[in-house]
Amino acid sequence: MSYWKGPGSVTPVVAGLAIGAVFVVSALVLSPERGDAPAPAVAEAPAPAGADASAADVEAVPPTPVVEADAARPSVEAATKITKARIVAADDEPHNWLAHGRTYSEQRYSPLDQINTDNVSDLGLAWSYEMYTNRGLEASPIVVDGYMFLTGNWGITHALDARTGEELWTFDPEVPGEWGRYGCCDVVNRGVAVWDGKVYVASFDGRLHALDAKTGDPVWQVDTINNTPPYTITGAPRVINGKVIIGNGGAELGVRGYFTAYDANTGEQLWRFYTVPGNPDDPAESPALEAAMATWSMGEGYEGPAWWEVGGGGTTWDSMVFDPELNTLYVGTGNGSPWSRYVRSPGGGDNLYLSSILAVDPDTGELKWHYQTTPGDTWDYTATQHIILADMEIDGEMRKVAMQAPKNGFFYVLDRVTGELISAEKYTIVDWASHVDLETGRPVENTSSDYEDETKIVMPSAIGGHNWHPMAFNPDTGLVYIPAMETFGIYADSNEVHEIRERWWNTGMKWDAYYDTIIDTIEAEGDLPYNRGVLKAWDPVKQEEAWAIIHKDHWNGGVLTTGGNLVFQGTGDGLFRAYRADNGEQLLEIETKTGIIAPPITYSVDGEQYVSVLLGWGGAAITAGDARTAAAAKYGNEGRLLVFKVGGEAAYPEVVVKNLDIPEPPTDVQLTSAEIRKGGQLFMGTCALCHGALAVSPGVIPDLRRMSPVIHENFKSIVADGMLAHQGMAKFSDLHSDEDLDLIYGYIVSRAREDRKAALADGSQDG
Repeated sequence: MSYWKGPGSVTPVVAGLAIGAVFVVSALVLSPERGDAPAPAVAEAPAPAGADASAADVEAVPPTPVVEADAARPSVEAATKITKARIVAADDEPHNWLAHGRTYSEQRYSPLDQINTDNVSDLGLAWSYEMYTNRGLEASPIVVDGYMFLTGNWGITHALDARTGEELWTFDPEVPGEWGRYGCCDVVNRGVAVWDGKVYVASFDGRLHALDAKTGDPVWQVDTINNTPPYTITGAPRVINGKVIIGNGGAELGVRGYFTAYDANTGEQLWRFYTVPGNPDDPAESPALEAAMATWSMGEGYEGPAWWEVGGGGTTWDSMVFDPELNTLYVGTGNGSPWSRYVRSPGGGDNLYLSSILAVDPDTGELKWHYQTTPGDTWDYTATQHIILADMEIDGEMRKVAMQAPKNGFFYVLDRVTGELISAEKYTIVDWASHVDLETGRPVENTSSDYEDETKIVMPSAIGGHNWHPMAFNPDTGLVYIPAMETFGIYADSNEVHEIRERWWNTGMKWDAYYDTIIDTIEAEGDLPYNRGVLKAWDPVKQEEAWAIIHKDHWNGGVLTTGGNLVFQGTGDGLFRAYRADNGEQLLEIETKTGIIAPPITYSVDGEQYVSVLLGWGGAAITAGDARTAAAAKYGNEGRLLVFKVGGEAAYPEVVVKNLDIPEPPTDVQLTSAEIRKGGQLFMGTCALCHGALAVSPGVIPDLRRMSPVIHENFKSIVADGMLAHQGMAKFSDLHSDEDLDLIYGYIVSRAREDRKAALADGSQDG
């Protein structure tokens, strides 16, 4: 649905206190997980069209007449006539942020310098906008001639006046709340594309929407996944040569990855690139997949399901970048499905095109070249991380390069014309491989990271040395700024025939061993070690660190760099900071008390520069966050957009402080120590993936130790019957028996009892 708010209309305001109060009360009473406030219904979106629909099959919806914009600037229709030529010449209109990374090269560098090292400390709030959610926010807004377009959860899209924050329209794709079960990493969305008067957004349930930029009304809609869970979409579409390109996610649960091109005007499917081969008995969809087939093998005598039955993985859920001169689209691919190569391809092989950078002709979808960062990946080391294009001098020669810092911990510089590996070095702590052999282009694995026969702790973890959070390249300093992490991961192969769990995680991991390792570590060390985040300035020519900033939390925001010699980044513990780009000196710190994972952007309207950033922590942190360091564990995690300018004097929205007391749980639930351990193992394999390991939520999804009497009473109805499915808490009766649920519930009660007792003893809770 969409609704228009013309000039002069009043933006609905919900105070931060009210949003936070609803979240806290709901967490204790109803435990909703969808987390967004309903919008008034005005115009319904069209019914989904099939992914293979022709132009005639895509339903068109006429736009709603609206009031024209004021005469001081172009109309929305005129401003959003973005073309390839405009994006190629983006530096001719530096006041705008025309594309996902501002330019096709996605350097996330703005030449604007009105805000600089001399005055950045004077930044104040210009305006803010409430996003009506307590879930993670990851979007990069598009700003063109004073109009801003951005997304919240599920693909909900907002159009704002970039000068004032006045809301122009909102579009809600009305994704069913139960679809949230299929997301590995929250119900996030990374933004829109704007092209020729339309706004393109992909919703979490796999639909691609073309909206009228003036009204938010749907123009066409296509279902890119044929309504097939557990596919999801969290990435931002790109428009290349009049084609909307979009990928998908879901490899943790078991899908076959692909990305697709649609006609930007009609929604007609033009081509599709599958990233991994399907059933060998079926014809390969392309010569690229014929070549890839030889790199997969089920071996002899394996009795489990084949990779094509699980899916194979290789989803393209984030990075895409375009070189208009070479007419080449570069796409990063994801991990295998299952993770474990011993289950996925027991006969060995590199498993192309997992964990790879693909160079593709955007007009035909044909593969030009590929480079695989982690052959035969078995640690969830995706190559879906941000790719940056640049021209730089290396060894006395100007090279056209593509740069990436994927999860595996190595920083890669590739020749983007040929795919040749120029260099690769560790940018974070890495122990799974010693180095990358520049002759073969392959990493040299350490046998100590092989977990086929025993549980291993490996660095980086599955969330990586760098995840989706965009890095940035400043051509003035020659440095890349990486939102890096130092993380450890527990890996335990199932060592048994893998049984497919429909519409749930199929990683090939042994979850009870994962739980046991955590418990054993706590018993031996007293606590788990901390992961940590590092903002790292990296010299891509020398392949070495220039400077680094250590963060308290590991799950921090993406990066922006500017012509004012500045680097901006938000943190998971709720700080927004600016640093000198050349030496890392901190020049600004604003305490927001809300975790930040989104990348900032900058733009200018009427000659005044602004810096904006979305607040709202989440994403993979719902699984891998740390309640000891995350702001979301203490505060309401109210989602909102903050926009700053020099001398801004707007009042900061209120932030809710959570009540962290643990209520007394039922006294009639008693389990043996063996039953508690079994309940913990079951909890780890399902519940912990949203509600946190050891039943300690990092703060985004409700903490089950704090369930209200109503939730205790209805626990089985919620988990087994889907009582709250419409709010995002899907049912799990397909995965757990009544006996399992009794053990899980008993485990939660025991954890609440244990932690309440400790809190009363140390005085952190009164009663």
